Amino acid sequence: MKSDELYALLRRRGVLWPTAEIYGGAQGLYDYGPLGAALKQRLERAWTAWFVGLSHDFYLIDPAELLPEAVVRASGHLENFTDPEVVCDQCRTSFRADTVLEKVRPEGVDGLAPAEIGALVRDRGVTCPRCGSTALSVPRPFSLMFGVDFGVAGTERAYLRPETAQNSYLAFARMWDVGRRALPLGVAVIGWVYRNEIAPRQVLFRMRAFTQAELQIFFDPAGFPVPFDRVRDERLPVLRAARRESGAESPEWVSAADLVAAGDLPEFYVFHLAHTYRFYRDVLGYPADRIRLFEKSERERAFYNRIQFDVEVHLESLSGFKELGAVHYRGDYDLGRHGEGSGKDLSVTRPDGRKVLPHVLELTFGVDRNLWALADTHLANEGERTVWKLPAYLAPVTVGVFPLIPKAHAEAALRVADELTAAGISVRYDDAGTIGKRYARMDEAGTPFCVTVDGETVAEGPNHDTVTLRDRDSRQQSRVGRAALVDRLRSADALVRPARL
Repeated sequence: MKSDELYALLRRRGVLWPTAEIYGGAQGLYDYGPLGAALKQRLERAWTAWFVGLSHDFYLIDPAELLPEAVVRASGHLENFTDPEVVCDQCRTSFRADTVLEKVRPEGVDGLAPAEIGALVRDRGVTCPRCGSTALSVPRPFSLMFGVDFGVAGTERAYLRPETAQNSYLAFARMWDVGRRALPLGVAVIGWVYRNEIAPRQVLFRMRAFTQAELQIFFDPAGFPVPFDRVRDERLPVLRAARRESGAESPEWVSAADLVAAGDLPEFYVFHLAHTYRFYRDVLGYPADRIRLFEKSERERAFYNRIQFDVEVHLESLSGFKELGAVHYRGDYDLGRHGEGSGKDLSVTRPDGRKVLPHVLELTFGVDRNLWALADTHLANEGERTVWKLPAYLAPVTVGVFPLIPKAHAEAALRVADELTAAGISVRYDDAGTIGKRYARMDEAGTPFCVTVDGETVAEGPNHDTVTLRDRDSRQQSRVGRAALVDRLRSADALVRPARL
């Protein structure tokens, strides 16, 4: 399905739409409707269970979204959080450099200096995407952060956070006291972040306000013990930087053990890379042959990273692999910089008396991007039927409840819907149109089950107090007793959880 077709479907179904739509929309901003909001919550719940649930020493916090200027100065964002901007001298439109170069350099421009980008634009005859002119300026860095006046007098400066990670670093000292004073210590944040994108595009992939889920794991660089045997034989679709720079685009399937044996990736990193891969494959349900673990070279990776693999999934709607998350080894950069900026010693004392400045492993996840990717990957056209084959624990609505004949069966159907809602199951009641049309609406919304209340439900006899339960994917129907219905739906709705460290 093409991007505009997929967006039209999601918009029509009330998954998402442009912010301020009645005013023509706002570029790079989107609102989530009932299905989108519910799916976002399900995604966040699944991510929390899989990653924060990995250890009893991993915690989820909910910090403020505004950061004082001193924080982003110390973190390096004031200086380094930029994108190269290209301006058309003819129509005065600004573009991201990777946007105007995407056809001649699809791998992006990470690590290239402005002069190198300018040479590519000039030598390849790149034209303005809007007016076709070749009069494109040499790229200049453009800050992606939103600054705001702060305080009554407006003399202080603050910034909307460009990532959730900084909140975890600021909270580390407090969380050390709140927790068991033990490493590794995980601090996770799920929330809104803000980036002043030069050219928002591809719907949920280049936005000015979006949701990140990030786990920062603070650990002792002298040793980060992990149960590596759990992943040793896991084969991972890896595209190493050296192989990619030689012209390869497809990943190699390499075991976790072989990745470690190569000598440049530590066990703790490969363990978490495999754990992350399993989340995308086993929990979100992306086909293994559409996932690749894309290593960034030293020139390409973010300024704070020592090792960086992006998790990419091939999306038909966007015609290629797109980044949906990443695993970053950030070393001691973050606590070191914030220690210097705040004048506080953020090192901790280990049980053996050593004083250690913890290193950081970051697991980052784009909530909005994955919502789009779940639609791209799991929406299918089956003849005249469109069905969103989401795993039941991700589906925005678990069960649709219908009266077969509204006038005759509505009272009993509403009673069933209320019972399921009281049991914590997500329900959508629908009595409009034929049963076939109601099934079609639920299939398109990803609802895995439908319950129909009919004459046998309310009649005396052997089928008394039973309902018809329909499975979305197989379309098979069976009679189920109301007493067993809650357990049946709960078992299908259960989250996939990892074994703890």
